[in-house]
Amino acid sequence: MRRLGLAAITLAAALCSGVAFADDDTDSFTVSATVLATCDITANDLAFGNYNPIAAAHLDAATTLSVTCTNGTTFNLSLDLGGGSGASTATRYMVSGGDTLGYTLYRNAGRTQLWGQTIGTNTLAGTGTGSAATIDLYGRVPMQQASPAGAYSDTITVTVTW
Repeated sequence: MRRLGLAAITLAAALCSGVAFADDDTDSFTVSATVLATCDITANDLAFGNYNPIAAAHLDAATTLSVTCTNGTTFNLSLDLGGGSGASTATRYMVSGGDTLGYTLYRNAGRTQLWGQTIGTNTLAGTGTGSAATIDLYGRVPMQQASPAGAYSDTITVTVTW
């Protein structure tokens, strides 16, 4: 019996020494970010090309803008009047020295919707998708203007408001 008792103690000691009891603890943390409502605008030049002042036809041209806004962000695109003295939404002016050549900018291909700066009246409204949207811009130089020969230009600032 003594041998049996010693063997049992030895076996129990061997089994207990290899067993480790594990414990654990947990915690958590918050992951957060704020998605900003934002927009970015890119404008391409509008080139009318050669204008014949004695032709009985308007000179039309078109270009594109690219606007990217955060998904769900509403925006308005406006165009300023440019640098030509006396410009209005209905008639902007390209200049060459002291000479001017009138033109108009439109929101539609039929050239019936002027493009200006008054939100709700003559700007272009939209809602962002998170991807770039291509926006068409149309221009017209009215026929038979009495402008002298020369190279005319103007600079228009496009503003996206959100």
